[in-house]
Amino acid sequence: ARALTPQTAETDAIRFLVGTQSLRYDNQIHIIDFDDENNIINKNVLLHQVGEIWHISTSPADKGVLATCYNKTSDSKVMTCAAVWRMPKELESGSHESPDDSSSNAQTLELLCHLDNTAHGNMACVMWEPMGDGKKIISLADNNILLWDLQESSNKALLSSSTTLEGKGQLKFTSGRWSPHHNCTQIATANDTTVRGWDTRSMRQIYCIENAHGQLVRDLDFNPNKQYYLASCGDDCKVKFWDTRNVTEPVKTLEEHSHWVWNVRYNHSHDQLILTGSSDSRVILSNMVSISSEPFGHMVDDEELSDQEDQHQEEK
Repeated sequence: ARALTPQTAETDAIRFLVGTQSLRYDNQIHIIDFDDENNIINKNVLLHQVGEIWHISTSPADKGVLATCYNKTSDSKVMTCAAVWRMPKELESGSHESPDDSSSNAQTLELLCHLDNTAHGNMACVMWEPMGDGKKIISLADNNILLWDLQESSNKALLSSSTTLEGKGQLKFTSGRWSPHHNCTQIATANDTTVRGWDTRSMRQIYCIENAHGQLVRDLDFNPNKQYYLASCGDDCKVKFWDTRNVTEPVKTLEEHSHWVWNVRYNHSHDQLILTGSSDSRVILSNMVSISSEPFGHMVDDEELSDQEDQHQEEK
C-alpha cells in the first residue's frame, strides 16, 4: 500500500482508508476502524478493480464518498486516472466484523464519475475543498491544475476552471494541498524543488518558493489553526515550515530524517504536533510549540481555574 487517508467526514469513529497496489490481483480499499474502547483494529474490504491505487482522498462532507488516483494500462501505455466513488451504505457507518479472509465477502465500490484527464496528462493527486459541501475538487495532472464541480449526487464532474504551469522542461506537479483558511480560496502545489501558492478564484499564482528544498518536494500540509503557515518536506531529508507572507526563508527547519521525507501532517487538534514519514523507515512525531497556535503552552480548561487564577492566566 502507498495510499492512506483519514475519513474526515466521520466524526464518531476513528477511521482510515488504505488503498492497495497489486499488479496481479484486483486492488482493494481497506476500511480500517480503530475501536479505542477495546483497543482493537477492525477492517472491511472494498474491491477497486480498475488498478493500483496511488492516491486516495475522502469527501469532507459525505463519509461514503472518496476519490482515487489509479494506474490504467491502455495501448501499452500506463495512464494515471482519477475517479470519484461511493462505498456501500452499510460500510459507511463501519461494522465491527473482522473475518480472517475478508476478501471472500468483499464488496465493490460504486463508480460515481471519472475526472476526465485525457487532455491533461497523468493525475498526481485529488484534493477536496476542506470546509466545503463535497462538491468542489481540485486535481493536479502533469502541469495542469483542474478545478471540478461535482453535480447533483456526484455522478457528473464538470471542469469549471484550470490553469497550466508554464516554464522550461517537463514540468510536473508532485503533490498539493488545499488551504482550510481564507475561505478555502488558496491551494499550494509542489513541482520539482518549488512550492507555489494559487488563488482558486483567478487561478493565478500568489506566491512562489523557488528551491524550497534542495531536491524534489514530496508533500505539503497547512497548519489547520494558524493561517499562512505551511509545512513542506522532500528528498533533501528536511522538513521546512513557511510563512507564506514572507517566503524568502523558512520559519524553521527539521533535519531528523536520514532519507527522503515522503509525508508531513499536522495534528488537527494540536498543531504543535507534526508527523513525518520517510524512506529511512521511520515515522517521527515532532513537537513544534514555538510555531504553533499556542506558543505559550496549553490552554487550561476554564473549569480548572478560579477567578483569581483566571485573571492571572490572562496576564501571563
